[in-house]
Parts: sequence; C-alpha cells; structure tokens
Amino acid sequence: MFNFKIFSGGIVAISLSLATGCTPTTPHDQNTSEVPPAVPVQTTETPSSTASPSASPTVSVSPTPSGQNTLSSSDRLFITLAAQNGLAEVQLGQLASQRGTKNAVKHFGQHMVHDHTQVNNQLKQLASQKGVTLPTSIGSKNQQVKQRLSKLYGANFDRQYLNQMVQAHEQDIAAFKREAQQGQDSDVKAFVTQALPTLQEHLQEVRSIVNSGSSTSTPSSTSTPSSTSTPSSTSTPSSTSTP
Repeated sequence: MFNFKIFSGGIVAISLSLATGCTPTTPHDQNTSEVPPAVPVQTTETPSSTASPSASPTVSVSPTPSGQNTLSSSDRLFITLAAQNGLAEVQLGQLASQRGTKNAVKHFGQHMVHDHTQVNNQLKQLASQKGVTLPTSIGSKNQQVKQRLSKLYGANFDRQYLNQMVQAHEQDIAAFKREAQQGQDSDVKAFVTQALPTLQEHLQEVRSIVNSGSSTSTPSSTSTPSSTSTPSSTSTPSSTSTP
C-alpha cells in the first residue's frame, strides 16, 4: 500500500515536470517568427539606381546647327551666277587683250581682268563666310560666248566683244540692283553695294568706246605701215567704220 502511494506520487511529479517544461518553449518560437519581415526592404532600393542611367543618353543628344550656312535660295543663286559671270569677265578680258585690234579694246580687256579679279576675290571671302562653295567654271552660257569670240579676228572681234560687254554689264547691273532690293542677307547686300559702282563704271566705259567709233579707229593706225606699200590703202578705212 505504501509503495503504491510512492508510485502514484512519482507519476504526478513527472506529469508536473512535463507540464512545466513544455510551457517555456512556446514564447521562444513566437520571438523567432517576428524577425524575417525586415528582409524585403533592401530590394526596393535597387530599381531606383538603374533608372538614372537610362535618362542620361537623352540629355546628351543635342543638335549642333551651324548658323553660318543660312542663306536663302535666292541669295545663294545670286552668288553662284555672280561668280560665274565674274570668271567669264576675266577670261573674256584676257582674250580681248590678246586678240583685240584696237588699243581701246585691248585696254578695256585688261581693265576687266584687273577689276573683276578683285571683285571675285571679295566674293570668295563672302562665300567662305556663308559656307557656300563657288563654281570654278564660267557656266555653259558664258562658255558658248567665249567659243564664239575665240573664232573671230580683227574688227569683227572688236565689235562682237564690245557688244557682248554692253549686254553682259547691263544684265549684271540689273541683277545686282535686284539683289540690293530683294536680298535677305545683309552681308550679301553689302557686297552688292560695294561692287555695283564698279559695274556701272565698266558699262559707261564700254559704251563710250562703242559710241566713239571714229575715235577708236585712230589707235589702229599701227596697221597703216602695211597699207603704205599699196596705194589702194584708201579703201581700208571703210572696214574700220563697220564697228
């Protein structure tokens, strides 16, 4: 009977110890479960760093327009034609100084070479400032005129060359005046204002040579020695009057 009480008392003690040993373990399990929620906070910062480099290329793309090449089509066409006609005046002037019969024609040709070379150089400087490439040829129309005059000699050449210079300078003066009124670029208009008096002077000079046909025939007296050998030289002045 005594042993049975001891045995039952031991069972009660064991059961109490088991009951007390199970209770403290539960709070530790609850504390460990509260730690993990802080981990996903770090992942939200990484996308923000990748977004900044993607915006930088759009800022670096910036247009670089050059403000020099801003001529209108009409101003550009005027410069091109003025360059071609200026080169033609030089080449035809060289031809007149070599092939002209009268001294007045030769001197006028030399005058064209000198003056139009200066005007052409001024036009080159203007074109380089505006980013325009000038033509290096005189153009098809001027080339035809040069070929036609290259086949002429004597008084016929003098007459045709002078007539061509009258027409060419009348057309050039009209084009320069039109550009002075309708041109859009101030630098081009300044060039026109500077070169226009030279063209007007050339037109007056060539007109005076054409109108004074009798006076221009006197410098050709250098050909008279050949006529002294023939008594019929009196018929030669009739040929000089044709211009």
